[in-house]
Amino acid sequence: MTVPRIQLHDGTSIPQLGFGVFQIDPADTAEAVARALEVGYRHIDTAEMYGNEKEVGEALKASGLARDDVYVTSKLNNGFHEPAEAERAFERTLTDLGLDRIDLFLIHWPLPTRYDGDFVSTWRTMASFVEDGRAASVGVSNFQPAHLQRLVDETGVVPVINQVEVHPYFTNEAVRAANAEHGVATEAWSPIAKGTVLDEQVLTEIAEAKGRSTAQVTLRWHVERGDIVFPKSVNPVRMKENFEIFDFSLTDDEVARISGLDRGEDGRTGPNPDTFDYIPD
Repeated sequence: MTVPRIQLHDGTSIPQLGFGVFQIDPADTAEAVARALEVGYRHIDTAEMYGNEKEVGEALKASGLARDDVYVTSKLNNGFHEPAEAERAFERTLTDLGLDRIDLFLIHWPLPTRYDGDFVSTWRTMASFVEDGRAASVGVSNFQPAHLQRLVDETGVVPVINQVEVHPYFTNEAVRAANAEHGVATEAWSPIAKGTVLDEQVLTEIAEAKGRSTAQVTLRWHVERGDIVFPKSVNPVRMKENFEIFDFSLTDDEVARISGLDRGEDGRTGPNPDTFDYIPD
């Protein structure tokens, strides 16, 4: 099955479906990524904060796949926003992944109440990684419309991607609209709301009509809306099921019904980026 690629404004492209390793124990990560690559995934999303970059790197090396055949994303940890620290953290990420360049590197969280509210100097440092060839693209994660606008206004450098929480219970339309306004692709994390949407009647009805699982229908909803998505599962059956979403489609009415499940802020499962200030020990 061929996974479509989303064109980014810097001339690169990214597979629309990826495999995420958030909350996968490092001891299990290499095997999980290896299985994902066997299924056909060619887009792996990790982060320094997840503690499993080394294991992702091990799986990539053991796969025997050419470097250009796998799209790799990682993210800057919250404790390293100061420019010199960001530089060192980025080098550690490359070392742990066993790579001399990365396809996409993101600021993991804006942390507007930390670092005197300065995420702009962090962003300028990120942009330098593209300039020197160590990153093909750079973007952000969990940036609200005002955060995104500030980056553009103060640096003129537009992120290629904003990775944010999106799922049927939290469609996050304001952020998606701001992303679209700037030509920034939306990547959806927690695409099935940590599994809480899977018993939703609207989804079960559509899934039954399509002969698909509710997870497949939910992921297809993301794809129909043009977002990039990367479900996480260590179950080989679920990995394969999540991958098989490009041989059916949803009608406009079905997409609208699923979008109508939005609960606004009450549907958010993760932290609010305007107040989240966690820095790991």
